[in-house]
Amino acid sequence: MRYKTLSLALAALTCLSTGPSRLAAKDASAALDLARQLNEAFIEVADKVSPSVVLITVTQKAAAQENADESWWDMLPEQYRRRFEQWGGRRGRRTPARPEKTMGQGSGIIITEDGYILTNNHVVEQADTISVRLMDGRRFDATIKGRDPESDIAVIKIDAKGLTKAMLGDSDKTRVGEFAIAIGAPFSFNYSVTVGHVSGKGRSKELLTEGFQDKDFIQTDASINPGNSGGPLVNLYDEVIGINAMILGMNTGIGFAIPINLAKRVADHLMHEGKFTRSRIGVGIDDLRDQQDFKELDKSLAPDVDDGAVVTAILPNGPAAKSDLKAGDVITAVNGKTVKSSRQLQDEIFPIKVGQVVALSVVRGKEHLTIKITTDAMPSDDTMAQNSPKNNGQVDAAGYGLTVQALTKDVAEQLNIEVGSGVVVASVEPNSPAEEHHIKAGDVITEINRKPVNNPRQFREAVRTSDPKHGMMVNLVGEQGSRFLVLKSDGQ
Repeated sequence: MRYKTLSLALAALTCLSTGPSRLAAKDASAALDLARQLNEAFIEVADKVSPSVVLITVTQKAAAQENADESWWDMLPEQYRRRFEQWGGRRGRRTPARPEKTMGQGSGIIITEDGYILTNNHVVEQADTISVRLMDGRRFDATIKGRDPESDIAVIKIDAKGLTKAMLGDSDKTRVGEFAIAIGAPFSFNYSVTVGHVSGKGRSKELLTEGFQDKDFIQTDASINPGNSGGPLVNLYDEVIGINAMILGMNTGIGFAIPINLAKRVADHLMHEGKFTRSRIGVGIDDLRDQQDFKELDKSLAPDVDDGAVVTAILPNGPAAKSDLKAGDVITAVNGKTVKSSRQLQDEIFPIKVGQVVALSVVRGKEHLTIKITTDAMPSDDTMAQNSPKNNGQVDAAGYGLTVQALTKDVAEQLNIEVGSGVVVASVEPNSPAEEHHIKAGDVITEINRKPVNNPRQFREAVRTSDPKHGMMVNLVGEQGSRFLVLKSDGQ
């Protein structure tokens, strides 16, 4: 019913924009009534949600705060800097003496009546002390119950009872185009409310965020500024759909919020365990729908499925390396639950208890398999050092930007493969197709176009007979495990 009313109100606003000359007095009055209902809807949401929003003030050592402080200050237009300094909001930038402690501010959301509060990790991660102020003016000291830097989620706790907790929604049901309201304390202006829309969902690859890729932002044009961090992004049902987290430049109308479903999943672990340990199966993945090069070149990749997560790499010493899973397999379900993308696969694997066996539904060409893998904990650093081989007996792959040579015993032992089961990459040209695909000296190419390449002569012949229009499918083993890719020459 509310959405119907809002639709009518928007129609009324459209009518009003055509000018009074086109509207009869009676119609104009009806249009204004609907527009006022829309206005009241925004006010109603702000009134209901604001009591569950808190303002967070942190103190920390000046050295820890200095870089972050300068970053947001430097983004301010000059007229705002002058005004803030007139208000005493910041000392002159050239003042030689710095205080021993500096202060920062963010926002948070009450998620339990007994004082658990959800916020961003970056709001509290370097805090020496944390102070929380409620909308009614009461102040409390807070302690950190758990932090998860990878998702930028943290949970803090105050000693209070009977608090107004927020109603957490379902961000999976959030639709692009619907209204979104941000509440928080931008630039220390307490309980500011801005209105916009959900501009996009699933923003992760575009942002090139660091850490584990379960970051999956909601994009909004509701104004978000420093101080909004940790506050709620709300829909018109009074439900929190996201945790405001970051902006792309100043005054761009592009802000990002962490989906509340991810925040809830992480927060539950932080509240009860103090940390969120992700499980992994030890693979590199991509969306099947994004792998058009593979599907054009090899129709047998997964001819009877359109969605799923393609296994692009089997990481060494990971759980998948001990299973029958192979690079090029397409995962379509986890424990019977359908996954249509790499994002959904991550969402299913990460929360699983470490050490639990998962059953993967896998498509390999025309085969439909069930492969079981025992998960382990996601490591903080999953890189391996590897030496580059000596350059002798090299064969050049003209147009692709790499040279190869026979696989030596030392390199084979390093990668735990047999001598004679591939050729080793000796060098990669800068800005070449090979470099763009992250091929490195020391990688071992084992197959081209699904055929084994055991020596430089076979490699040369495989390159010569490859279709230059579509490129060649390359299977290789390296420091990131086994993976496959389509390599096109720089002339295509």
